[in-house]
Amino acid sequence: MIHPVIMAGGTGSRLWPLSRQLNPKQFLKLTDSPLSMLQSTVARLDGMDTQNPLLICNEEHRFLAAEQMRQSGHEDSCIILEPCGRNTAPAIALAALQLCESAGSEDPLMLVLAADHLITDVEAFQDGVKKAVPLAKQGKLVTFGIIPHQPETGYGYIHRSTELATDCYSVDGFVEKPDLETAKTYLESGEYLWNSGMFLFGAKQYLAELELHRPDILSACRAAMADTSEDLHFVRVSPELFANCPSESVDYAVMEKTNHAVVVSLDAGWSDIGSWSALWDVSEKDANGNSLSGDVIAHQTSNTLVRADSRLVAAIGVDDLVIIETNDAILVAHKDKVQDVKAVVEQIRNDGRHEHMNHREVYRPWGVYDSIDSGPRYQVKRITVKPGAKLSVQMHHHRAEHWIVVSGTARVTNGEKTYLVTENQSTYIPIGQVHSLENPGVINLELIEVQSGSYLGEDDIVRYEDRYGRK
Repeated sequence: MIHPVIMAGGTGSRLWPLSRQLNPKQFLKLTDSPLSMLQSTVARLDGMDTQNPLLICNEEHRFLAAEQMRQSGHEDSCIILEPCGRNTAPAIALAALQLCESAGSEDPLMLVLAADHLITDVEAFQDGVKKAVPLAKQGKLVTFGIIPHQPETGYGYIHRSTELATDCYSVDGFVEKPDLETAKTYLESGEYLWNSGMFLFGAKQYLAELELHRPDILSACRAAMADTSEDLHFVRVSPELFANCPSESVDYAVMEKTNHAVVVSLDAGWSDIGSWSALWDVSEKDANGNSLSGDVIAHQTSNTLVRADSRLVAAIGVDDLVIIETNDAILVAHKDKVQDVKAVVEQIRNDGRHEHMNHREVYRPWGVYDSIDSGPRYQVKRITVKPGAKLSVQMHHHRAEHWIVVSGTARVTNGEKTYLVTENQSTYIPIGQVHSLENPGVINLELIEVQSGSYLGEDDIVRYEDRYGRK
């Protein structure tokens, strides 16, 4: 049986303003699918003989990841929390150590997947995994190479060698992202595959190779995993010990050094959607080459990607553009310049702004809030609390809060009193009052919160009790 390991770390900025540091690409719905990229990765495993996926993600994304796994029917999946990013070799080592803990004498097969890749031909993907299983059972470290259909300078390549079985080859070497002329020679030779960053190998076999080639990484990961704590389905790795681990990719640490690397070729409609132009490449387009999403009017417009999330966007007489609208930021870029989005995000960060961190809507383990309006000494939020969920028992030093229930029923603790507030009713929480909010019903609780006071930052909170481990 295969153990899927899904790497959902990273806070990439290449798809800003849709992707934010606290809500990155892997948790977004980028295509016509109703699923996020993470959920699509999980759904891709349907019909295969696999265990519950094991997820690796950043500490700050834990509740978003857990909620999306719950929606996918995998609420019991283990989620390993990385206290800091250390690239793919340590992340995979953490997962391997976790799997080996209960494996006994067996060597569990790890199917390592990235949470933010697009694969349109699921059957071809699953067939490729099935071809890789016998090789992995023989102690091989299998990587999956994508058959290229055009010269591509944005991917690393795998040079395949002797054919071992149908679509399975020994690896002659890994090469860095080439220039265009080199990429053309790779395509013409038919011997090179795009490096997908997906793998299948035994957990113990991987750890043995890591011990051979990068014992410093393995030692640091073992120490960090020896000092873990469990909270709900989260496995928290020791921050102090994991911070000592070198940062290295699995390619550099193991795959380029091992004598046991093999590659399975895939033609499965794969893309890592690494830029807005890459998303335009894989999107459905109209007769003018436009990919339009949301409330969009395109007049005399061609070869353009337009995404409108919260309002009407009209494009007139433009070509080869990317136009992305969210409720707090708009991006307009030529498709040839979308790699420079990272420079804009860096400027936003350096200017002390917040648009790189999160959207107006912020996800919490109990639900979501949307910052509707703000000004000097006030802020207005629309809050949604899931059925059965409860915010922490808390207190604020600098702000008072008015709650107006729009739908559902709220159970409010306000100092020594606990009472129900229903639709069209309101309540007031004074400054310094210990309070909590709970949804005891079976439908979402929707309310408007009006904050007023001298300081309205999210860090003005003292938690006394919290069922989500945030105390």
